[in-house]
Amino acid sequence: MSIAIPRVVLLAHTEDPERLIAAAARLCYSQSSVEDIREQLTPEKIESFLDTLLDMGHESPIEHISFTFGIEGVSRSLTHQLVRHRLASYSQQSQRYVQAKQFAYIMPPLIAANPEACAVFEAQMRAAQESYDQLLAMGFPREDARYVLPNACETRLVMTMNARSLLNFFTARCCMRAQWEIRALAEAMLALVQPIAPHIFAHAGPNCTRYGVCREGAMSCGRIAAIDSRSNPVR
Repeated sequence: MSIAIPRVVLLAHTEDPERLIAAAARLCYSQSSVEDIREQLTPEKIESFLDTLLDMGHESPIEHISFTFGIEGVSRSLTHQLVRHRLASYSQQSQRYVQAKQFAYIMPPLIAANPEACAVFEAQMRAAQESYDQLLAMGFPREDARYVLPNACETRLVMTMNARSLLNFFTARCCMRAQWEIRALAEAMLALVQPIAPHIFAHAGPNCTRYGVCREGAMSCGRIAAIDSRSNPVR
């Protein structure tokens, strides 16, 4: 079975996250207790203080809040990229303990759009399933039979990241130069966290939208040409 798009849900997040960030940051410059600081913060003060923090690039207080996602319908090829973001916690479905019965797989859109390529791809998926099933029937354990399974195999995971790591993740993976599958995941995650912490993630995204610059050099997608960097606040 082929899966087209990732499925992402926000399982949990820090309660009242922007108030917590503002209180933690304000504590650095105040003799008041953190409880008093937290109670005195109005929505207007929180917004103003967060804008100041981000303009200054003082992002360490943002690490106090975190978000936990449930992710399905993604490939093992994607998770190989995902774990490069090391400041996160991952719990992934195990191919050692979970048998791949008629495994679902992710087909790249360019291949899916080409009937001949699609047929080649699907034939390879069937061959992998048959080889896997044969190895199990011969008595080999799942941890050995799984070696014939492809990167296209669908996997599921729970991932937790703090907000500072998420900003970095969105900068790298919302870029048009990012691989298509992880970009789709990043965009879905960003849509979930923006309503929860709108000021923190207001300008989240690739360098061109977050900073008004492109760091891809000759490999730029050209999107930066359509962005007026003078009106793009630095974040």
